Amino acid sequence: MRLADLRGRSVAVWGTGREGRAAVTAIAAHGPARLLAVDDSADFLSVPWEGELAALAPLAGGDHAFPALAAADVVVRSPGVPQTHRWMAELRRRGVTITGGSALWMADHARETVGVTGSKGKSTTSALISHLLAAAGRPNVFGGNIGVPLLDLPAAGQYVLELSSYQCSDLTDSPRVAVVTSLFPEHLDAHGGEREYYRDKLNLLAHGPELIVVNGADQRLVRETIAVRDVNGFPAIPAGSGDSRFRIDDDDLVYCSDEPLFPRDTLRLRGRHNGLNLCVALAVLDGMGIDVPGLREELRAAVASFEGLPHRLAEIEDPSGLTFVDDTLSTTPHSAMHAIDAYEGRPLTVLVGGTDRGLDYSPLREHLRGKEITVIGLPDSGPRILAELAGLAGVRTEEAEDLPAAVSLARKLTPPGGVVLLSPAAPSYGRFRNFEHRSAVFIQAIRETA
Repeated sequence: MRLADLRGRSVAVWGTGREGRAAVTAIAAHGPARLLAVDDSADFLSVPWEGELAALAPLAGGDHAFPALAAADVVVRSPGVPQTHRWMAELRRRGVTITGGSALWMADHARETVGVTGSKGKSTTSALISHLLAAAGRPNVFGGNIGVPLLDLPAAGQYVLELSSYQCSDLTDSPRVAVVTSLFPEHLDAHGGEREYYRDKLNLLAHGPELIVVNGADQRLVRETIAVRDVNGFPAIPAGSGDSRFRIDDDDLVYCSDEPLFPRDTLRLRGRHNGLNLCVALAVLDGMGIDVPGLREELRAAVASFEGLPHRLAEIEDPSGLTFVDDTLSTTPHSAMHAIDAYEGRPLTVLVGGTDRGLDYSPLREHLRGKEITVIGLPDSGPRILAELAGLAGVRTEEAEDLPAAVSLARKLTPPGGVVLLSPAAPSYGRFRNFEHRSAVFIQAIRETA
């Protein structure tokens, strides 16, 4: 379904955040017969919905929310509305078409788009692809789940998008180039289970992309995509594994087939996972017809200048000699495991805990077996994580009442030259407004305890 298909139809936009606002503005320009905005939250009246938005789409909430959705021909769901919402099944039973703003945009722009998803690494990899494409003379617009709704993107000849599982689940068109960086259980409450999450995530690949690139070192991802084919019948291109065209060998050089390109540490981002992200990005350029070996020097300079993204293994200087690291966007045990590995060989204190979504932390326990590490648990899920780690030799566990208290405790427990890593393996909501707020509290606590 395209935006133009909404002409003359009754449309309800479900959600009033950035995605919902972008959808209302875009849909209104295509002449729907009726356009409503729907906020089903308990405090819908507090949403500032006025001026041009209110004129384009009156706001329905409270007792009027579900009837407004049920009376529509098409419901445009914001990503924040989960697939498990109690109204979704009933709307489908009544024959209401449900789509999303990302799906509407993709239907018109798939040919010009590189779409990147993954349980971890999608933000860094999509930003790196965009950066390297520009260095190779391919200007592009970068957007998506980074905070810019697709329906707000400017016109361009090439797009590189970071796409969440919520955005992928509605797609009926795959981007021309579809990329998956990793796959492990996440957001299960919003998708209905592990299989449902994989289904929604990998829907990015399900509608005829011309090129599929995956992280070949992620065995779960390889298993889940082994039967997937692009529009020409070719399987996914694996990057980063030992037999991949793009890989990092034991000499810590990045290779294209048998030809060394540049040292791995040209990319200043720590961690094996970021080396794999680089291999995936290079494989994407190669698959798009760019002569990667021929542009070795230009790409080396671009890789060296890549700054990374905020809140992802971002190091913070401290006069004590300790290294504090903001990895607040780590919201799963697997992402925390990657962060811990990035500081292997240094004394390490990791701060874990946040919103408790009932995640299974047994993989973290197995990952820490045999390691020397201090783990400080934060509300709300911290105590449960620490209980999962109980009895591991070499793992010291402590509880803290809040993030500032955890920073203060970490200063006392971490040896000189060590690392204090905020990689919470849990979301920020509940105790904080969002991940930016959690990061700000962390940095302020570092300053106040210096």
